[in-house]
Amino acid sequence: MADLVPATGTVHWVGAGLSTGSGLAALCEHTDAVRLWHRTAERAAETLDRLGLTGRAEPLAYTLGALMDRLAPGDVVVSMLPASEHAALLAACVTRRAHFACSSYVSDAVLEQVPAATGAGLVVLAEAGLDPGVDHLFAHSLVARARRAIGDHTAASYRLTSYCGGVPAVPNDFRYRFSWAPLGVLNALRSPARYVENGAETVVGRPWEATREHLVHGETFEVYPNRDSVPFIEQYGLPRAWKPLTFVRGTLRLDGWLRAWETVFEQLRTGDDAAIAALARELAAAYPTTDTDRDRVVLAVSLDVRASGRGTGDTADTGDRAEGVDNGTTWSGSYLLDLEGDEKESAMARCVSRPLALGVRHILDGSLAPGLSRAAETAPRSEEWLRELGDEGLVFTLRTEG
Repeated sequence: MADLVPATGTVHWVGAGLSTGSGLAALCEHTDAVRLWHRTAERAAETLDRLGLTGRAEPLAYTLGALMDRLAPGDVVVSMLPASEHAALLAACVTRRAHFACSSYVSDAVLEQVPAATGAGLVVLAEAGLDPGVDHLFAHSLVARARRAIGDHTAASYRLTSYCGGVPAVPNDFRYRFSWAPLGVLNALRSPARYVENGAETVVGRPWEATREHLVHGETFEVYPNRDSVPFIEQYGLPRAWKPLTFVRGTLRLDGWLRAWETVFEQLRTGDDAAIAALARELAAAYPTTDTDRDRVVLAVSLDVRASGRGTGDTADTGDRAEGVDNGTTWSGSYLLDLEGDEKESAMARCVSRPLALGVRHILDGSLAPGLSRAAETAPRSEEWLRELGDEGLVFTLRTEG
């Protein structure tokens, strides 16, 4: 691995959409070299004014060429653009030897460039927002706690669920509030989901058809799986001796969402790309995001483990089996983040921008190694990030039993 390119302290925050919030202000507290790139310099200036950052960051009109002209080795580029544009930005970063950060899932196009970035001594930080992002931190923390309680080599079964959603703080007839582009929401519903249910891998072509009720501290929501949950079993470090009965990462919606969206689902079943794009425009017009309505973010991650007490090998000399674990021993834990937006900032903007800004600060302080990082990828680092986020006012609760 190449030596890490030292960070200069200059941060290029590209895009000022719905998820740009107080995380940008937090960055301005740590460096005086923040540049906000938006469609026009005027729009960037308006965002800075709204966040109380006028004079503390430089507003600039974004084009890829203009950005490349200003990039220097060791700068950090933060992409708040659609995921489809990340690969081009990362390629520019590799060319200019600048670090890269975003809150989106790692696409194949981004993954293909990670070896070149690693070889150049660059950090590629991804999945460092809310979901993905904080959900990863919660899961790493729960898995580590369960491993200490149960033991890596004790035969056990477990259920892990991770559900996140942005919903209206005051429920409306549509049972939803768009916190990102409507076309992105619709296309996500058109993508198959893979997860573990009843101990077996399951694939559903239309994720909403797997919607079910889910209780979070006594409140009923509707949840459904999305994307591919299965690779995260290994990413979260779940022991091979433990059998997954349920492992699903998915989306959370208000109770009644499935019924309210019936006509949308009908069009998703039959419409082509052009029809879905037209539907997205119609929904954006019918259910606009305004400055007066308030959003709510709910992220609920839980892990329940039941040990059988039968080890998979001789663990007497290794200490891998937790003391006192016998047949029927259980451990359970859950994290809950439940936040409403206010007149200063939406809940979604806070929950996405704050973790991302924290990750950028760790690029600036040199504590992230060259190569790909999906938020904090180990339990100790996740605990550090959670402490830091809590200190900065991102409130969440942890409950454990056993």
